[in-house]
Amino acid sequence: MIYNLINGAAVLVGGLLGMLIGRFLPKKISDTLMKAIALGVMYIGISTMLTDANSLIVLLCLTVGVVIGELFKIEDGINALGQYIETRVRKKEQEKLNMSIIEKDQIDASSDVSLNNGSVKSARPKKPDIATGFVSSIILFCSGSMAIVGSIQAGLLNDGSTLLAKSVLDGVVGMIYATTMGFGVLLSSIPLVLYQGLFVLLASSISSLLSAASITLISTVGGIIILGIGINLMFDTKIRIGSFIPAVFIPIVLSALNLI
Repeated sequence: MIYNLINGAAVLVGGLLGMLIGRFLPKKISDTLMKAIALGVMYIGISTMLTDANSLIVLLCLTVGVVIGELFKIEDGINALGQYIETRVRKKEQEKLNMSIIEKDQIDASSDVSLNNGSVKSARPKKPDIATGFVSSIILFCSGSMAIVGSIQAGLLNDGSTLLAKSVLDGVVGMIYATTMGFGVLLSSIPLVLYQGLFVLLASSISSLLSAASITLISTVGGIIILGIGINLMFDTKIRIGSFIPAVFIPIVLSALNLI
């Protein structure tokens, strides 16, 4: 669970830095940081997948898992959920904007009276919308495969390398987001810790029921998925990583059926 808490703390620190100094960070530096993190994620994926697991069974887990993921459209579902929430938030933003325009028109209409009284009320500077930053950050930090796979690895194998890499990634992205979205980015660390903590606890609860072979398989398959995430980050490719998530659970099923 400590790795999950570190992830939440990284979002807090990154968000604070973004609110304080993020505006002074050149885009070139932030882009290069993202590429450096992508290389680190790829390294973690490769080092995690290099085990003595049976290659044919690994391939079977990936094949069956991806077929299940595509049949249930997991990747599409994750994206659709994120887009739905974002659309709802943007709709509320538009409603607030329309109201502010109406209020501005009313102020303009009464400006002559204000001038005669010798006091003109200036419009307050617009602050970043906390709800927008909060929701957008939750979608970004929680909807990816890295959150699920990393939490399962932490719970089953006590391996926090993926969550630690995600912490660095989330910290940098949180800093960039907080530059424009403000305090809402910091608040998103709370549901992030709760969401990932649920997967960590579930994985921990079944770890004693799994064989050593199944745990090795989970590590190998998880490493391959992490490598895919790193490739997406590095090369802006569109590997449908969400559809790979069921592959992590195939070794658990095989172990329950005493097939491995």
